[in-house]
Amino acid sequence: MDTFAPVDDCWFLTGPTASGKTALSLELAERLGAEILSLDSMAVYRRMEIGTAKPDTATRARVAHHLIDLVEPTEDFSISQYLEHAHRAVDDIRSRGREALFVGGTPLYLKALLRGLADGPPGDPELRAQLESEAEQQGSAELHARLAEVDPEAARRVHPHDTRRIVRALEVFAKMGQPMSDYQQHFAQGRAAKDCRVFVLNWPRDVLHQRINARVETMFVEGLVEEVRGLLADYGRLGTTAAQAVGYREVIQYLDGARAPHSRRSATADLSPPVDLPQTIELTKARTRQFARRQLIWFRGLSECRWIGMSDQTNVAELAARIAAE
Repeated sequence: MDTFAPVDDCWFLTGPTASGKTALSLELAERLGAEILSLDSMAVYRRMEIGTAKPDTATRARVAHHLIDLVEPTEDFSISQYLEHAHRAVDDIRSRGREALFVGGTPLYLKALLRGLADGPPGDPELRAQLESEAEQQGSAELHARLAEVDPEAARRVHPHDTRRIVRALEVFAKMGQPMSDYQQHFAQGRAAKDCRVFVLNWPRDVLHQRINARVETMFVEGLVEEVRGLLADYGRLGTTAAQAVGYREVIQYLDGARAPHSRRSATADLSPPVDLPQTIELTKARTRQFARRQLIWFRGLSECRWIGMSDQTNVAELAARIAAE
């Protein structure tokens, strides 16, 4: 069983997608004398650049970044692997007298860093492949219902379309004969916000939706379809986790439909596959807004978080100075 202690005395800048974390993180890192560690479960994949809004070369030259481009997009990447890399990177940064600033919007990673994690037994590739096959054939909702029977608490926390986490919880129960939620009780024990340095960027809902829509449109203008087409040409198919990334998932469905309309059912096809590019873009916007809503629900459940009100009048440099003074 993999067990990880909480990381101590780090800075965290988080928030939903399109909330302006990147620009603020650079100002904050420079004020703190910090290096940035990605808190994004999709930025670990190489060659997935546009849809993950990965920091570009100029940004990485300005401030050192870690936990990006760790594995190929055909590989699965567990939270245990992330935590192992994160702890190692924090130790390296501190050995050079620098501060560690985590930046990103993956709530599960944030929670595990703040509270530690006991991640259960090692993966069972054969069992996992069987469960993933069942999810593809029957739909993830069917597996979610099965999870609710053996681990109601885990089922309550996991979205019915989050195939990867559903499969992992079922895998743990099959291997251990014990619900994953039973030995992750420590995961519910949080600290007071005043004792932590976790800052959540919080926009008015309508403004956030406008920012998300603009972000998605920019992604497609910058070549998201071409990026995904190139990934599929080189790799054949993406791994289970990478293929579920918002934006990539919709473009894959679009390209699959263009090659062979309605030829197969996708495990992630909770909505009808898009039939043309404009519909793909609108579907990506809708799912990104849904994703942002789930992120905010997670953040509200973390007592460690301090909420930072954002508006179009927010001065990034002034805000960075205010946070650094905390």
